[in-house]
Parts: sequence; structure tokens; C-alpha cells
Amino acid sequence: MQIKESPETFDVIIVGSGAGGGMATKILSEAGLNIAVIEAGPFFDPADPNTRTQLRWPYESPRRGAGSTRPFGDFDAAYGGWEIEGEPYTKKQGTKFDWFRSRMLGGRTNHWGRISLRFGPLDFKRKSIDGLGDDWPISYDDVKPYYDKVDKLIGVFGSNENLPNDPDGYFLPAPKPRLHEMYYIKGARKANVPVYPSRMSILTKPINENRGVCFYCGQCNRSCSAYADFSSGSCLIFPAQKSGGQIKLYTDSMVREVVTNDSGKATGVILINKIDRKEYKLNAKVVVLAASACSSARILLNSKSKVHRDGLGNSSGLLGKYLHDSTGASRVAFIPQLMNREIYNEDGVGGMHVYSPWWGNHKKLNFPRGYHIEVGGGLGMPAYGFGFNTNMLNEFIGGKVGGYGDELRKDIKKLYGSLIWLAGRGESIAMESNYCEIDSNVVDEWGIPVLKFNYKWSKHEKLQAKHMHDTFEEITDGMGGHVLGDRPTEDQEYGLETPGRIIHEVGTTRMGDDPKKSVTNKFQQLHDADNVFIVDAGPFVSQADKNPTWTILALSWRTCDYIVSELKKQNI
Repeated sequence: MQIKESPETFDVIIVGSGAGGGMATKILSEAGLNIAVIEAGPFFDPADPNTRTQLRWPYESPRRGAGSTRPFGDFDAAYGGWEIEGEPYTKKQGTKFDWFRSRMLGGRTNHWGRISLRFGPLDFKRKSIDGLGDDWPISYDDVKPYYDKVDKLIGVFGSNENLPNDPDGYFLPAPKPRLHEMYYIKGARKANVPVYPSRMSILTKPINENRGVCFYCGQCNRSCSAYADFSSGSCLIFPAQKSGGQIKLYTDSMVREVVTNDSGKATGVILINKIDRKEYKLNAKVVVLAASACSSARILLNSKSKVHRDGLGNSSGLLGKYLHDSTGASRVAFIPQLMNREIYNEDGVGGMHVYSPWWGNHKKLNFPRGYHIEVGGGLGMPAYGFGFNTNMLNEFIGGKVGGYGDELRKDIKKLYGSLIWLAGRGESIAMESNYCEIDSNVVDEWGIPVLKFNYKWSKHEKLQAKHMHDTFEEITDGMGGHVLGDRPTEDQEYGLETPGRIIHEVGTTRMGDDPKKSVTNKFQQLHDADNVFIVDAGPFVSQADKNPTWTILALSWRTCDYIVSELKKQNI
């Protein structure tokens, strides 16, 4: 195919517009650099009345808001999912891995849970503690200044608690617990599990003129038309454009590869425009990949040349290796005392008001690392299902639940608000045997070779999930409730979610000081090409028992400061 080459040379090309790409766009454009931002999906603005789904009723969608076109519901702000037509991926025999992609400006930041946790000092040096995996080449002290900046720029509510491995920050006021969360607090404390206000990037007070304040509709997964929650487009890219940044957006554009010259340095990227289905080459002095851990690895693995025969950045043979996702297991609990409760508006933010950070000591347990607990429930939009069969309640309330018409309405009203969802989200061990690679026999709709996954949970993750269920049951007892459904068995891996289902995949372009044992250095710069940087979660050495987004943002900012400094020194 004939490739059309742009006559313009950008200072920086950024591939991906999610957390890392959005932050890179803001910081590098504010430094006066000329930026091209490439996004595989369409333009998206949650304030646009033509695409906005916030405050729409279930009856306005074909399936009453259920997931007929999107896995989290028709109104969810994620254009994509685990399966995208024309964009397959494959798995090695026996592998279970589901890869979530969100094709839109802002990527997955439009619909995520906004749980905004810093990694702690211990999280960067886990091998020194339990001997598993590897330590990061950086410490918490290296990242702390950037966590502080992210807190102040984006806004996060919470409380300073002086916890040793859940660092304090600059917090906005946290919303008070709702009734179901008060029950959770009671049960958790009886089980000696700590509970604190959640830390979430949702504005509970004004921080600047560009963004509104949360009005408690509880629909953050739809992305906020008032820009009160964090999405990359509304909080990073749009402000950068408004402040006069030299930013050119290339939406609906799939990057196929990074192009390099005879010395192995990057000169730009080749992309396929999804609208006209033609190939284009953009030129730049620096290439920043922020397409997500797996997508960036795929681009690099497909970027083969005489200098980089196994893919750009793959001289160590570790590109795509050490892939890992957060662990996840959950249960639903029925609380009889919450039956027939008074119904009133307690929507709150789109997520939990309280959570439990990890409290355990690995020396006293049969598994390493840890997990935090997320809580759901309350008086949200009623749903007939909630991940369980309503007949599970029969033994607790007497008589059969459900039916049709008035009988069904009566039972739903009686049970409305009486269920609590408990979910553990934990740290898995990064292992070289878990990886993604190119499947040379399969291409996507755009002719790009796809990824093939190989992944298995180890005994550590399975035992962690078992501990989650022990904890859920103890907390539920303390609430005076009943855990619904059968407890998952060892054969069922204690209810561990399929890898990829928590959507926290990290580690495919891991950082390290030794080029033979890592893909990037401590500034997320490729060892093999000093003008290529990775600012998504690929460089993570380990995941921690926290959500990765706040660390992606902080490290992206740190990397961008380094890029600006190196350009001024003419080192790249």
C-alpha cells in the first residue's frame, strides 16, 4: 500500500489519549512543544449533548440500559469492551485472559471507578520484603512530588490517616457514608478490618474555573458533563488546548508501528485512518506510547527493522513479558435489617464512599502481597439481577421472591437497598511466564498482526482470593447478614476473576537499570531507542494492591519533565 507522509515534523507524537497520554499532552504542550495525539477511537466530550448519556433513563435504550452494545451498559462511557468487532486477539491453549479496550478520546478514563490510590513505599520494593518478583529501580520518594502535583491538578477526595503504605495526599472533603456503608463499617470493625473514607478523583468542591462540582447523580461511569470527575479529555487535553497548546488530534487512527532509521532511532509512526482506510506516516523527534500496556507492547513488537529484528525495544527478549492484572473476587451479602427501608435520595458519588486498605501481615499469612476491599450497594437504580438469582433470598425471608406484575414490584420494593456487594482487588505476582506476543497468523480489520496471550494465576493469587472470601463472610456476619450463593471452591480458583477482567493490566514494558533484564529505564525511556518513551502502565515492575491510574499519571508527568529537560540539553 502507498503510505502518505505528512510534510510536518512534530516535536512529539503521543499514541493514546488515556491517563498517561492525556498527562503527556498537557505537560509537553505547556512546555511549548508541537504535539500530535493519535487516538484509535472517535472524538468524545461528555458535555456534548449529542453523545452525552448522563441523566438518561433506562427506557431510553433498547434494552433498558443493559449491555446490548457496551459491556457495562448502553450508557457507559466506554466505546469498546473485551471484544471489539474486527479487532480480535488470541490465546494460547489453556489461557484465560480478557483484554478490555476503549476506543475513544480519553480511553478508559471515561468510565473507570475513579479510585485514586498512591502506591506506598513498600510497593516499590516488594522483592526485598518477600523475595518475589523484582524491586522497582525507583522509590516512593522519587514519585511523591508528582503524586502531590496530580492531587492538586486533578483533585481527589479522601482523608489523611497516616497509614504507612497508603500515603496521605492533598485531599478534598470526602462525602459521608451512606446507610449500607454504615453497616459495612460496623461489620468490618467487628472483623478487625480497617475502614476509611475512599480516595476518588471526583470534585466535592471547586478547584478551577474549567470544572464543575459533583452533584451526586451517581453516574460517573458515564463520564461527567460538568467535568466534575477525572477523565483525560475533559481534565487534561481540553484544558491544554484551551491554554493555547500546539496540539493536533488524529482520532479514529490505529497506529501500526513506530518507524526507525538506520541507526535505530524513531522517526515517527505509521497509522491507518479508520475513515478512509489509508495509511499515513507522521514524523516526530520523540515518540511517546500511551496506548495501554498491551497495545503499546503490540505496537513495539510489530515495529521490526534491520536494527530491531525482534521488535523495537526487545533486545532483552522481555517485551510483552511480565504481564499481570489485579486479582479480583467478590460476593453479595443480604442484610435483613435493610429490608423495607425508607426510600430517599442518597445517590452520592458514582462509587464507594468508604473502603478498606490492606491491613494484613504477609508473615502471618500463607500468601504474599495483599488486597483492598471495595463496597457497593444502596438506593441506586433498581436492577433485577445484581449478579445473583433472587431465589437465593427465599431461605432468609420466607416464600418465593419475584414473579410478575404487582407481586414482583412488591418484592423488589421490599428488598430494595438490602444488598451489599463486597469486592477484593489485590496484587498478583509479576511472572515472566505471563505474557502477550504477536500471533503471526491473525491480523485485525486494519491488517495489523494481533496479540496472543499466555496467562495463568499462581497459587499466591488463589490463596489470596480464598482469604478474600474468609474476610467477606466474617464482615457479613458482623453486619448481621447472609452471604449469598455458594462459596467458590479450590477447583474454581476460589472465585478469582479471569485475568484482564479487572482492567488493571500492567508490566509488558517493565522498567529497570539493566537493559538485559528490562525494556525501559527509570524514566520510562526505551533502552534500545532513546527517543521513545512509554507512559502507560507497561513499565510497572509490580502492580501493588492499589488501582494503577494515579501512578500512571504521576509517572507520565515525571517522564515528561525528563523529556523536556533532555530536549533542552539536545540529548535526544
